[in-house]
Amino acid sequence: MAETADPRADYDALDDPYCYKGTSVLKNIPGLRDLAALAAFETVSVAQRADEPLPEGRLSAPHYRAIHRHLFQDVFRWAGRIRRVRITKAENTFCYPEHIAAEMRKLFLQLKRQRNLRGLSAEAFAAQAAHFLAELNAIHPFREGNGRAQMTFLALVAGQAGHPFDLERLDPDQFLAAMICSFSGAEEPLARQIRNLIR
Repeated sequence: MAETADPRADYDALDDPYCYKGTSVLKNIPGLRDLAALAAFETVSVAQRADEPLPEGRLSAPHYRAIHRHLFQDVFRWAGRIRRVRITKAENTFCYPEHIAAEMRKLFLQLKRQRNLRGLSAEAFAAQAAHFLAELNAIHPFREGNGRAQMTFLALVAGQAGHPFDLERLDPDQFLAAMICSFSGAEEPLARQIRNLIR
């Protein structure tokens, strides 16, 4: 949800084995070779899967991967798997693939030690959730679909912590701008966006 309408057009990955040769179109299950057609198919498929019950889990890294797998299972054969290429977006370089597994373990262990952000006021929850989301976004474990997996997972965390989201309040452009700020360490705009989502 914190991604642009066609996020593939914004990413750079050298010699990307995820794409059809000579294109920026990600290899996909239906075999679509057009960016717009793939984006449309992906939007519909993910929306349908999002309406289904999500995989159960303990809000762990494997649970997060299972959610990505669930959302994107009709689109990419590698759904739920850690990416194997280095990627950048605009001027931001995301975590190198060789470090993703270790960074994910560290981040989700921290979340567990924080009791999955339970027992906090709405303001404190928003601040800690912003930090978690900023770190998760910087890791960017998947080749595609990070934003939607992040928001789906964060909504689960929020619901279990007693701060359920009203996603009708989400302004994609403002949320994306806040995510970009968080990449540079400025997490306050993101915390405000998250606080606004809490019912």
